[in-house]
Amino acid sequence: TAEEAKYLVGVGRADCTGPVAQVPLMGYANPDQVGGGLLSRLYSRAFIVAEPQGSRRVVFVSADIGMVSQRVRLEVLKQLRSKYGELYRQDNVILSGTHTHSGPAGYFQYTLFWITSKGLVQPALSSIVNGIVKSIDIVHENMKRGRLFINRGTVENSQINRSPFSYLANPASERKRYSSNTDKEMVLLKMVDEDGHELGLISWFAVHPVSMNNSNHLVNSDNVGYASYLFEQEKNKGMLPGEGSFVAAFASSNLGDVSPNTRGPFCANTGESCDNPQSTCPVGGAAMCMAKGPGSDMFESTRIIGQNIYLKAKELYEKASQEVTGPLSSAHQWVNMSDVSVELNATHTVQTCKPALGHSFAAGTIDGVGAFNFTQGSVEGDPFWDQIRDQLLGEPSNETKACHKPKPILFNTGEMTWPHPWHPDIVDVQIAAIGSLAILAVPGEFTTMSGRRLREAVQREFDSHGAPGMNVVIAGLCNVYTHYITTYEEYQLQRYEAASTIYGPHTLSAYIQLYRGLAKAIALNGTQELSSGPEPPFFNITSLTLLPSLSAESAPANKTFGDVLEEVRQEYREREVAEVTFVGANPRNSAENATEHNFLTVERYSNISSSWRVVLNDASWDTRFYWSKGSRGQSNVTIEWHIPAGMEPGVYRLRYFGHYKKRVTLFRVITVPFEGSSSAFQITAP
Repeated sequence: TAEEAKYLVGVGRADCTGPVAQVPLMGYANPDQVGGGLLSRLYSRAFIVAEPQGSRRVVFVSADIGMVSQRVRLEVLKQLRSKYGELYRQDNVILSGTHTHSGPAGYFQYTLFWITSKGLVQPALSSIVNGIVKSIDIVHENMKRGRLFINRGTVENSQINRSPFSYLANPASERKRYSSNTDKEMVLLKMVDEDGHELGLISWFAVHPVSMNNSNHLVNSDNVGYASYLFEQEKNKGMLPGEGSFVAAFASSNLGDVSPNTRGPFCANTGESCDNPQSTCPVGGAAMCMAKGPGSDMFESTRIIGQNIYLKAKELYEKASQEVTGPLSSAHQWVNMSDVSVELNATHTVQTCKPALGHSFAAGTIDGVGAFNFTQGSVEGDPFWDQIRDQLLGEPSNETKACHKPKPILFNTGEMTWPHPWHPDIVDVQIAAIGSLAILAVPGEFTTMSGRRLREAVQREFDSHGAPGMNVVIAGLCNVYTHYITTYEEYQLQRYEAASTIYGPHTLSAYIQLYRGLAKAIALNGTQELSSGPEPPFFNITSLTLLPSLSAESAPANKTFGDVLEEVRQEYREREVAEVTFVGANPRNSAENATEHNFLTVERYSNISSSWRVVLNDASWDTRFYWSKGSRGQSNVTIEWHIPAGMEPGVYRLRYFGHYKKRVTLFRVITVPFEGSSSAFQITAP
């Protein structure tokens, strides 16, 4: 019958939050933006589709992280190989980052990323790798016969193009084929089992998760993470956030020049618009030009954009009726992106370049102004970091300068090799096809027009080799991070995205040539003939970090860890904030000692059972966990609960769970768990 299951399918979710304190957050490249607590947990969401009879499988993972680094991917593949042999490989496993800018940094092997990450932070790397592998393990154990449906629709009021003047450099004939300077289309894949039970969904939509700006210090998954939370909370009724079997991934796409800060750029000091080609203000220059979201603050903006995305996904999910059927296949190559010859036409061949970043990279964007003043010697006296800085100031070769024209080179990363290369040369290109759905896993941030050109070229390639009508979707921030990919025309203007197109003006043309090759191999059933290409390096790095070491901690006189310093009020109404401060300890102790650690719970007293019931955990978007370091090994933790409208009246309390470091002998420090609780308080009816 037409109703029968076409595939084996499965979904899974695992925590990948990592250390929420002292580690810089990844995304804005602002070394002052260091973690200081938790707003929402980060998750890896995994989906597997397999052929019921055959051996073919496709794995898609969307993780709440800034981007997938080559280091993360290599370690994940290594673990999968040791567990499952040749079942999960570089060709059939896609790892994509949502691109939240509020997750811990420090999981990169290329030197450039160490500068704003305080080096390689092993706990951050491990929690991402282990979270991704665990999410795949969960799916692997729970595969069932099922069906897939695809749908697409338009999301309004959730994006602006943040480099509109660059977009206008694209040919008028090309621009007039599109109604907008951003891609408003969401593509949604719905999964159900053979009995029609709902399993989960993947949504692909192009928007930067930068509703939380670079003044934020709380780890969270930003607007797309909030959309996941809303969808999962709705489907996993009665479960705590982060629990329940339904998995909703809101994955990234060609978001390179797309901002969620829909009110556009304004001068922070004067309030006037700075929507000009240089994004600059009369007083204070570019550093004052910041884009505003739709809300009154960044928390509200995150919810508004997240809710918009969720509501469209919900509608597309409920109406999805086009079934995805057909064989599975996957194609992958490693390519040396610093040395690709691109045939533009029969007579004209051009080259990609060794990686380099242009001057505008340091300026940042209207979503986060540049903070890359590393060359001012912020770490003087440390010979290792001094040597790194000396390289930053090195002069590029004439060849590299000429190759990148008209880019003025700021950081000549492709010619810096100490202590390891600064930027990748070997990059993954990958396509996975699930029947009529082709997922292009791209290693970075394609701009709106770059993404359109890539999708169209791949679509044409499929059409011309006997695979018409493919749904081609771009999954962003996959496998290895190579910054941005602009069109050749956008590149000429050298705004931030162009300055960050690291392989030079012909980067996009090179990718189009490569992805067409993969698409052709899939269409002609010739993926096994593709050369796998040069393997990426795996650098032998011990944890090399500027993070302060975790030493013994203390509580104030006559107090102990978990004691209340500032108590809650006795009663609150909805929309108020219940707040309590405890004698705290470094939350990094918990990340390094527990896999499923909750820092806090909100509990309600039940008269029926005369006991406390957990109603919220720290994955809730209504709770905020703040850690502040004092002197002499002391620190405080403040827990806020922003009581939502419609909260059931009753008696509640806030609890805190932590670990502190205790010195037992001269050479031995142990980690001791502890907890604290606020007094009970009443929530009264409105």
